[in-house]
Amino acid sequence: PWNEIMEELAARSRQHYRALIYEQPDFVDFFHEVTPIEEISQLQISSRPARRPSGKKDLSSLRAIPWVFSWTQTRFLLPSWYGVGTAIQEFLNEEPEEHLKLLRYFYVKWPFFKMVISKAEMTLAKVDMQMAHHYVQELSKPEDQLRFAKVFDQIASEFYLTRDLVLKITDHNQLLDGDPVLQRSVQLRNGTIVPLGFIQVSLLKRLRQSQNTTATSGVIHSRYSKGELLRGALLTINGIAAGMRNTG
Repeated sequence: PWNEIMEELAARSRQHYRALIYEQPDFVDFFHEVTPIEEISQLQISSRPARRPSGKKDLSSLRAIPWVFSWTQTRFLLPSWYGVGTAIQEFLNEEPEEHLKLLRYFYVKWPFFKMVISKAEMTLAKVDMQMAHHYVQELSKPEDQLRFAKVFDQIASEFYLTRDLVLKITDHNQLLDGDPVLQRSVQLRNGTIVPLGFIQVSLLKRLRQSQNTTATSGVIHSRYSKGELLRGALLTINGIAAGMRNTG
């Protein structure tokens, strides 16, 4: 019965995750504009390119590592938790008190379930929705801001739901209360990379503006070249990856 419940939770979570990725019409544009996926593609971080050789800039051609890496840079960490909250909430809606008691029992008695929740808790603790919102605000084109705001609100809503339900199951007041050493480490690293996030957003914005200007008029109105802006952006990507300790 425990495995059957876990299969049910997994199916519900997967369905909600795929609904965002494949059924939200603005999601692909959102991903390409508000994350540094194109800049990450130019990093020399593996023996394989970021995309499979299809020639298309769609999600099906994108490899797993740059997909996760992009969400980590923007502090969403979306692939590691999105859908968990909805799955748990739907399960709790059936028998609120009994099912919450059952999930708490799983957390105490079932190492596999505890590991799943602990991993979700760790990545949730690394999420910074304020910084993620800054990426959305600054990197969205003016004509896209309204529709991208709706995508962000959908993601943020799932984040807060997931965080609250994980805290209910673990019976913690704050994320990672059960591991104060890791909690302090994550808090310190979260704080130290905030300036890098602001610098990265600024550099990405200027780099993309310079590329658009070059494409339309052939002139870049900047004291820095495109190569210098790209090098600065790539350095911030390395710095944030080192601070987050999660890449892809």
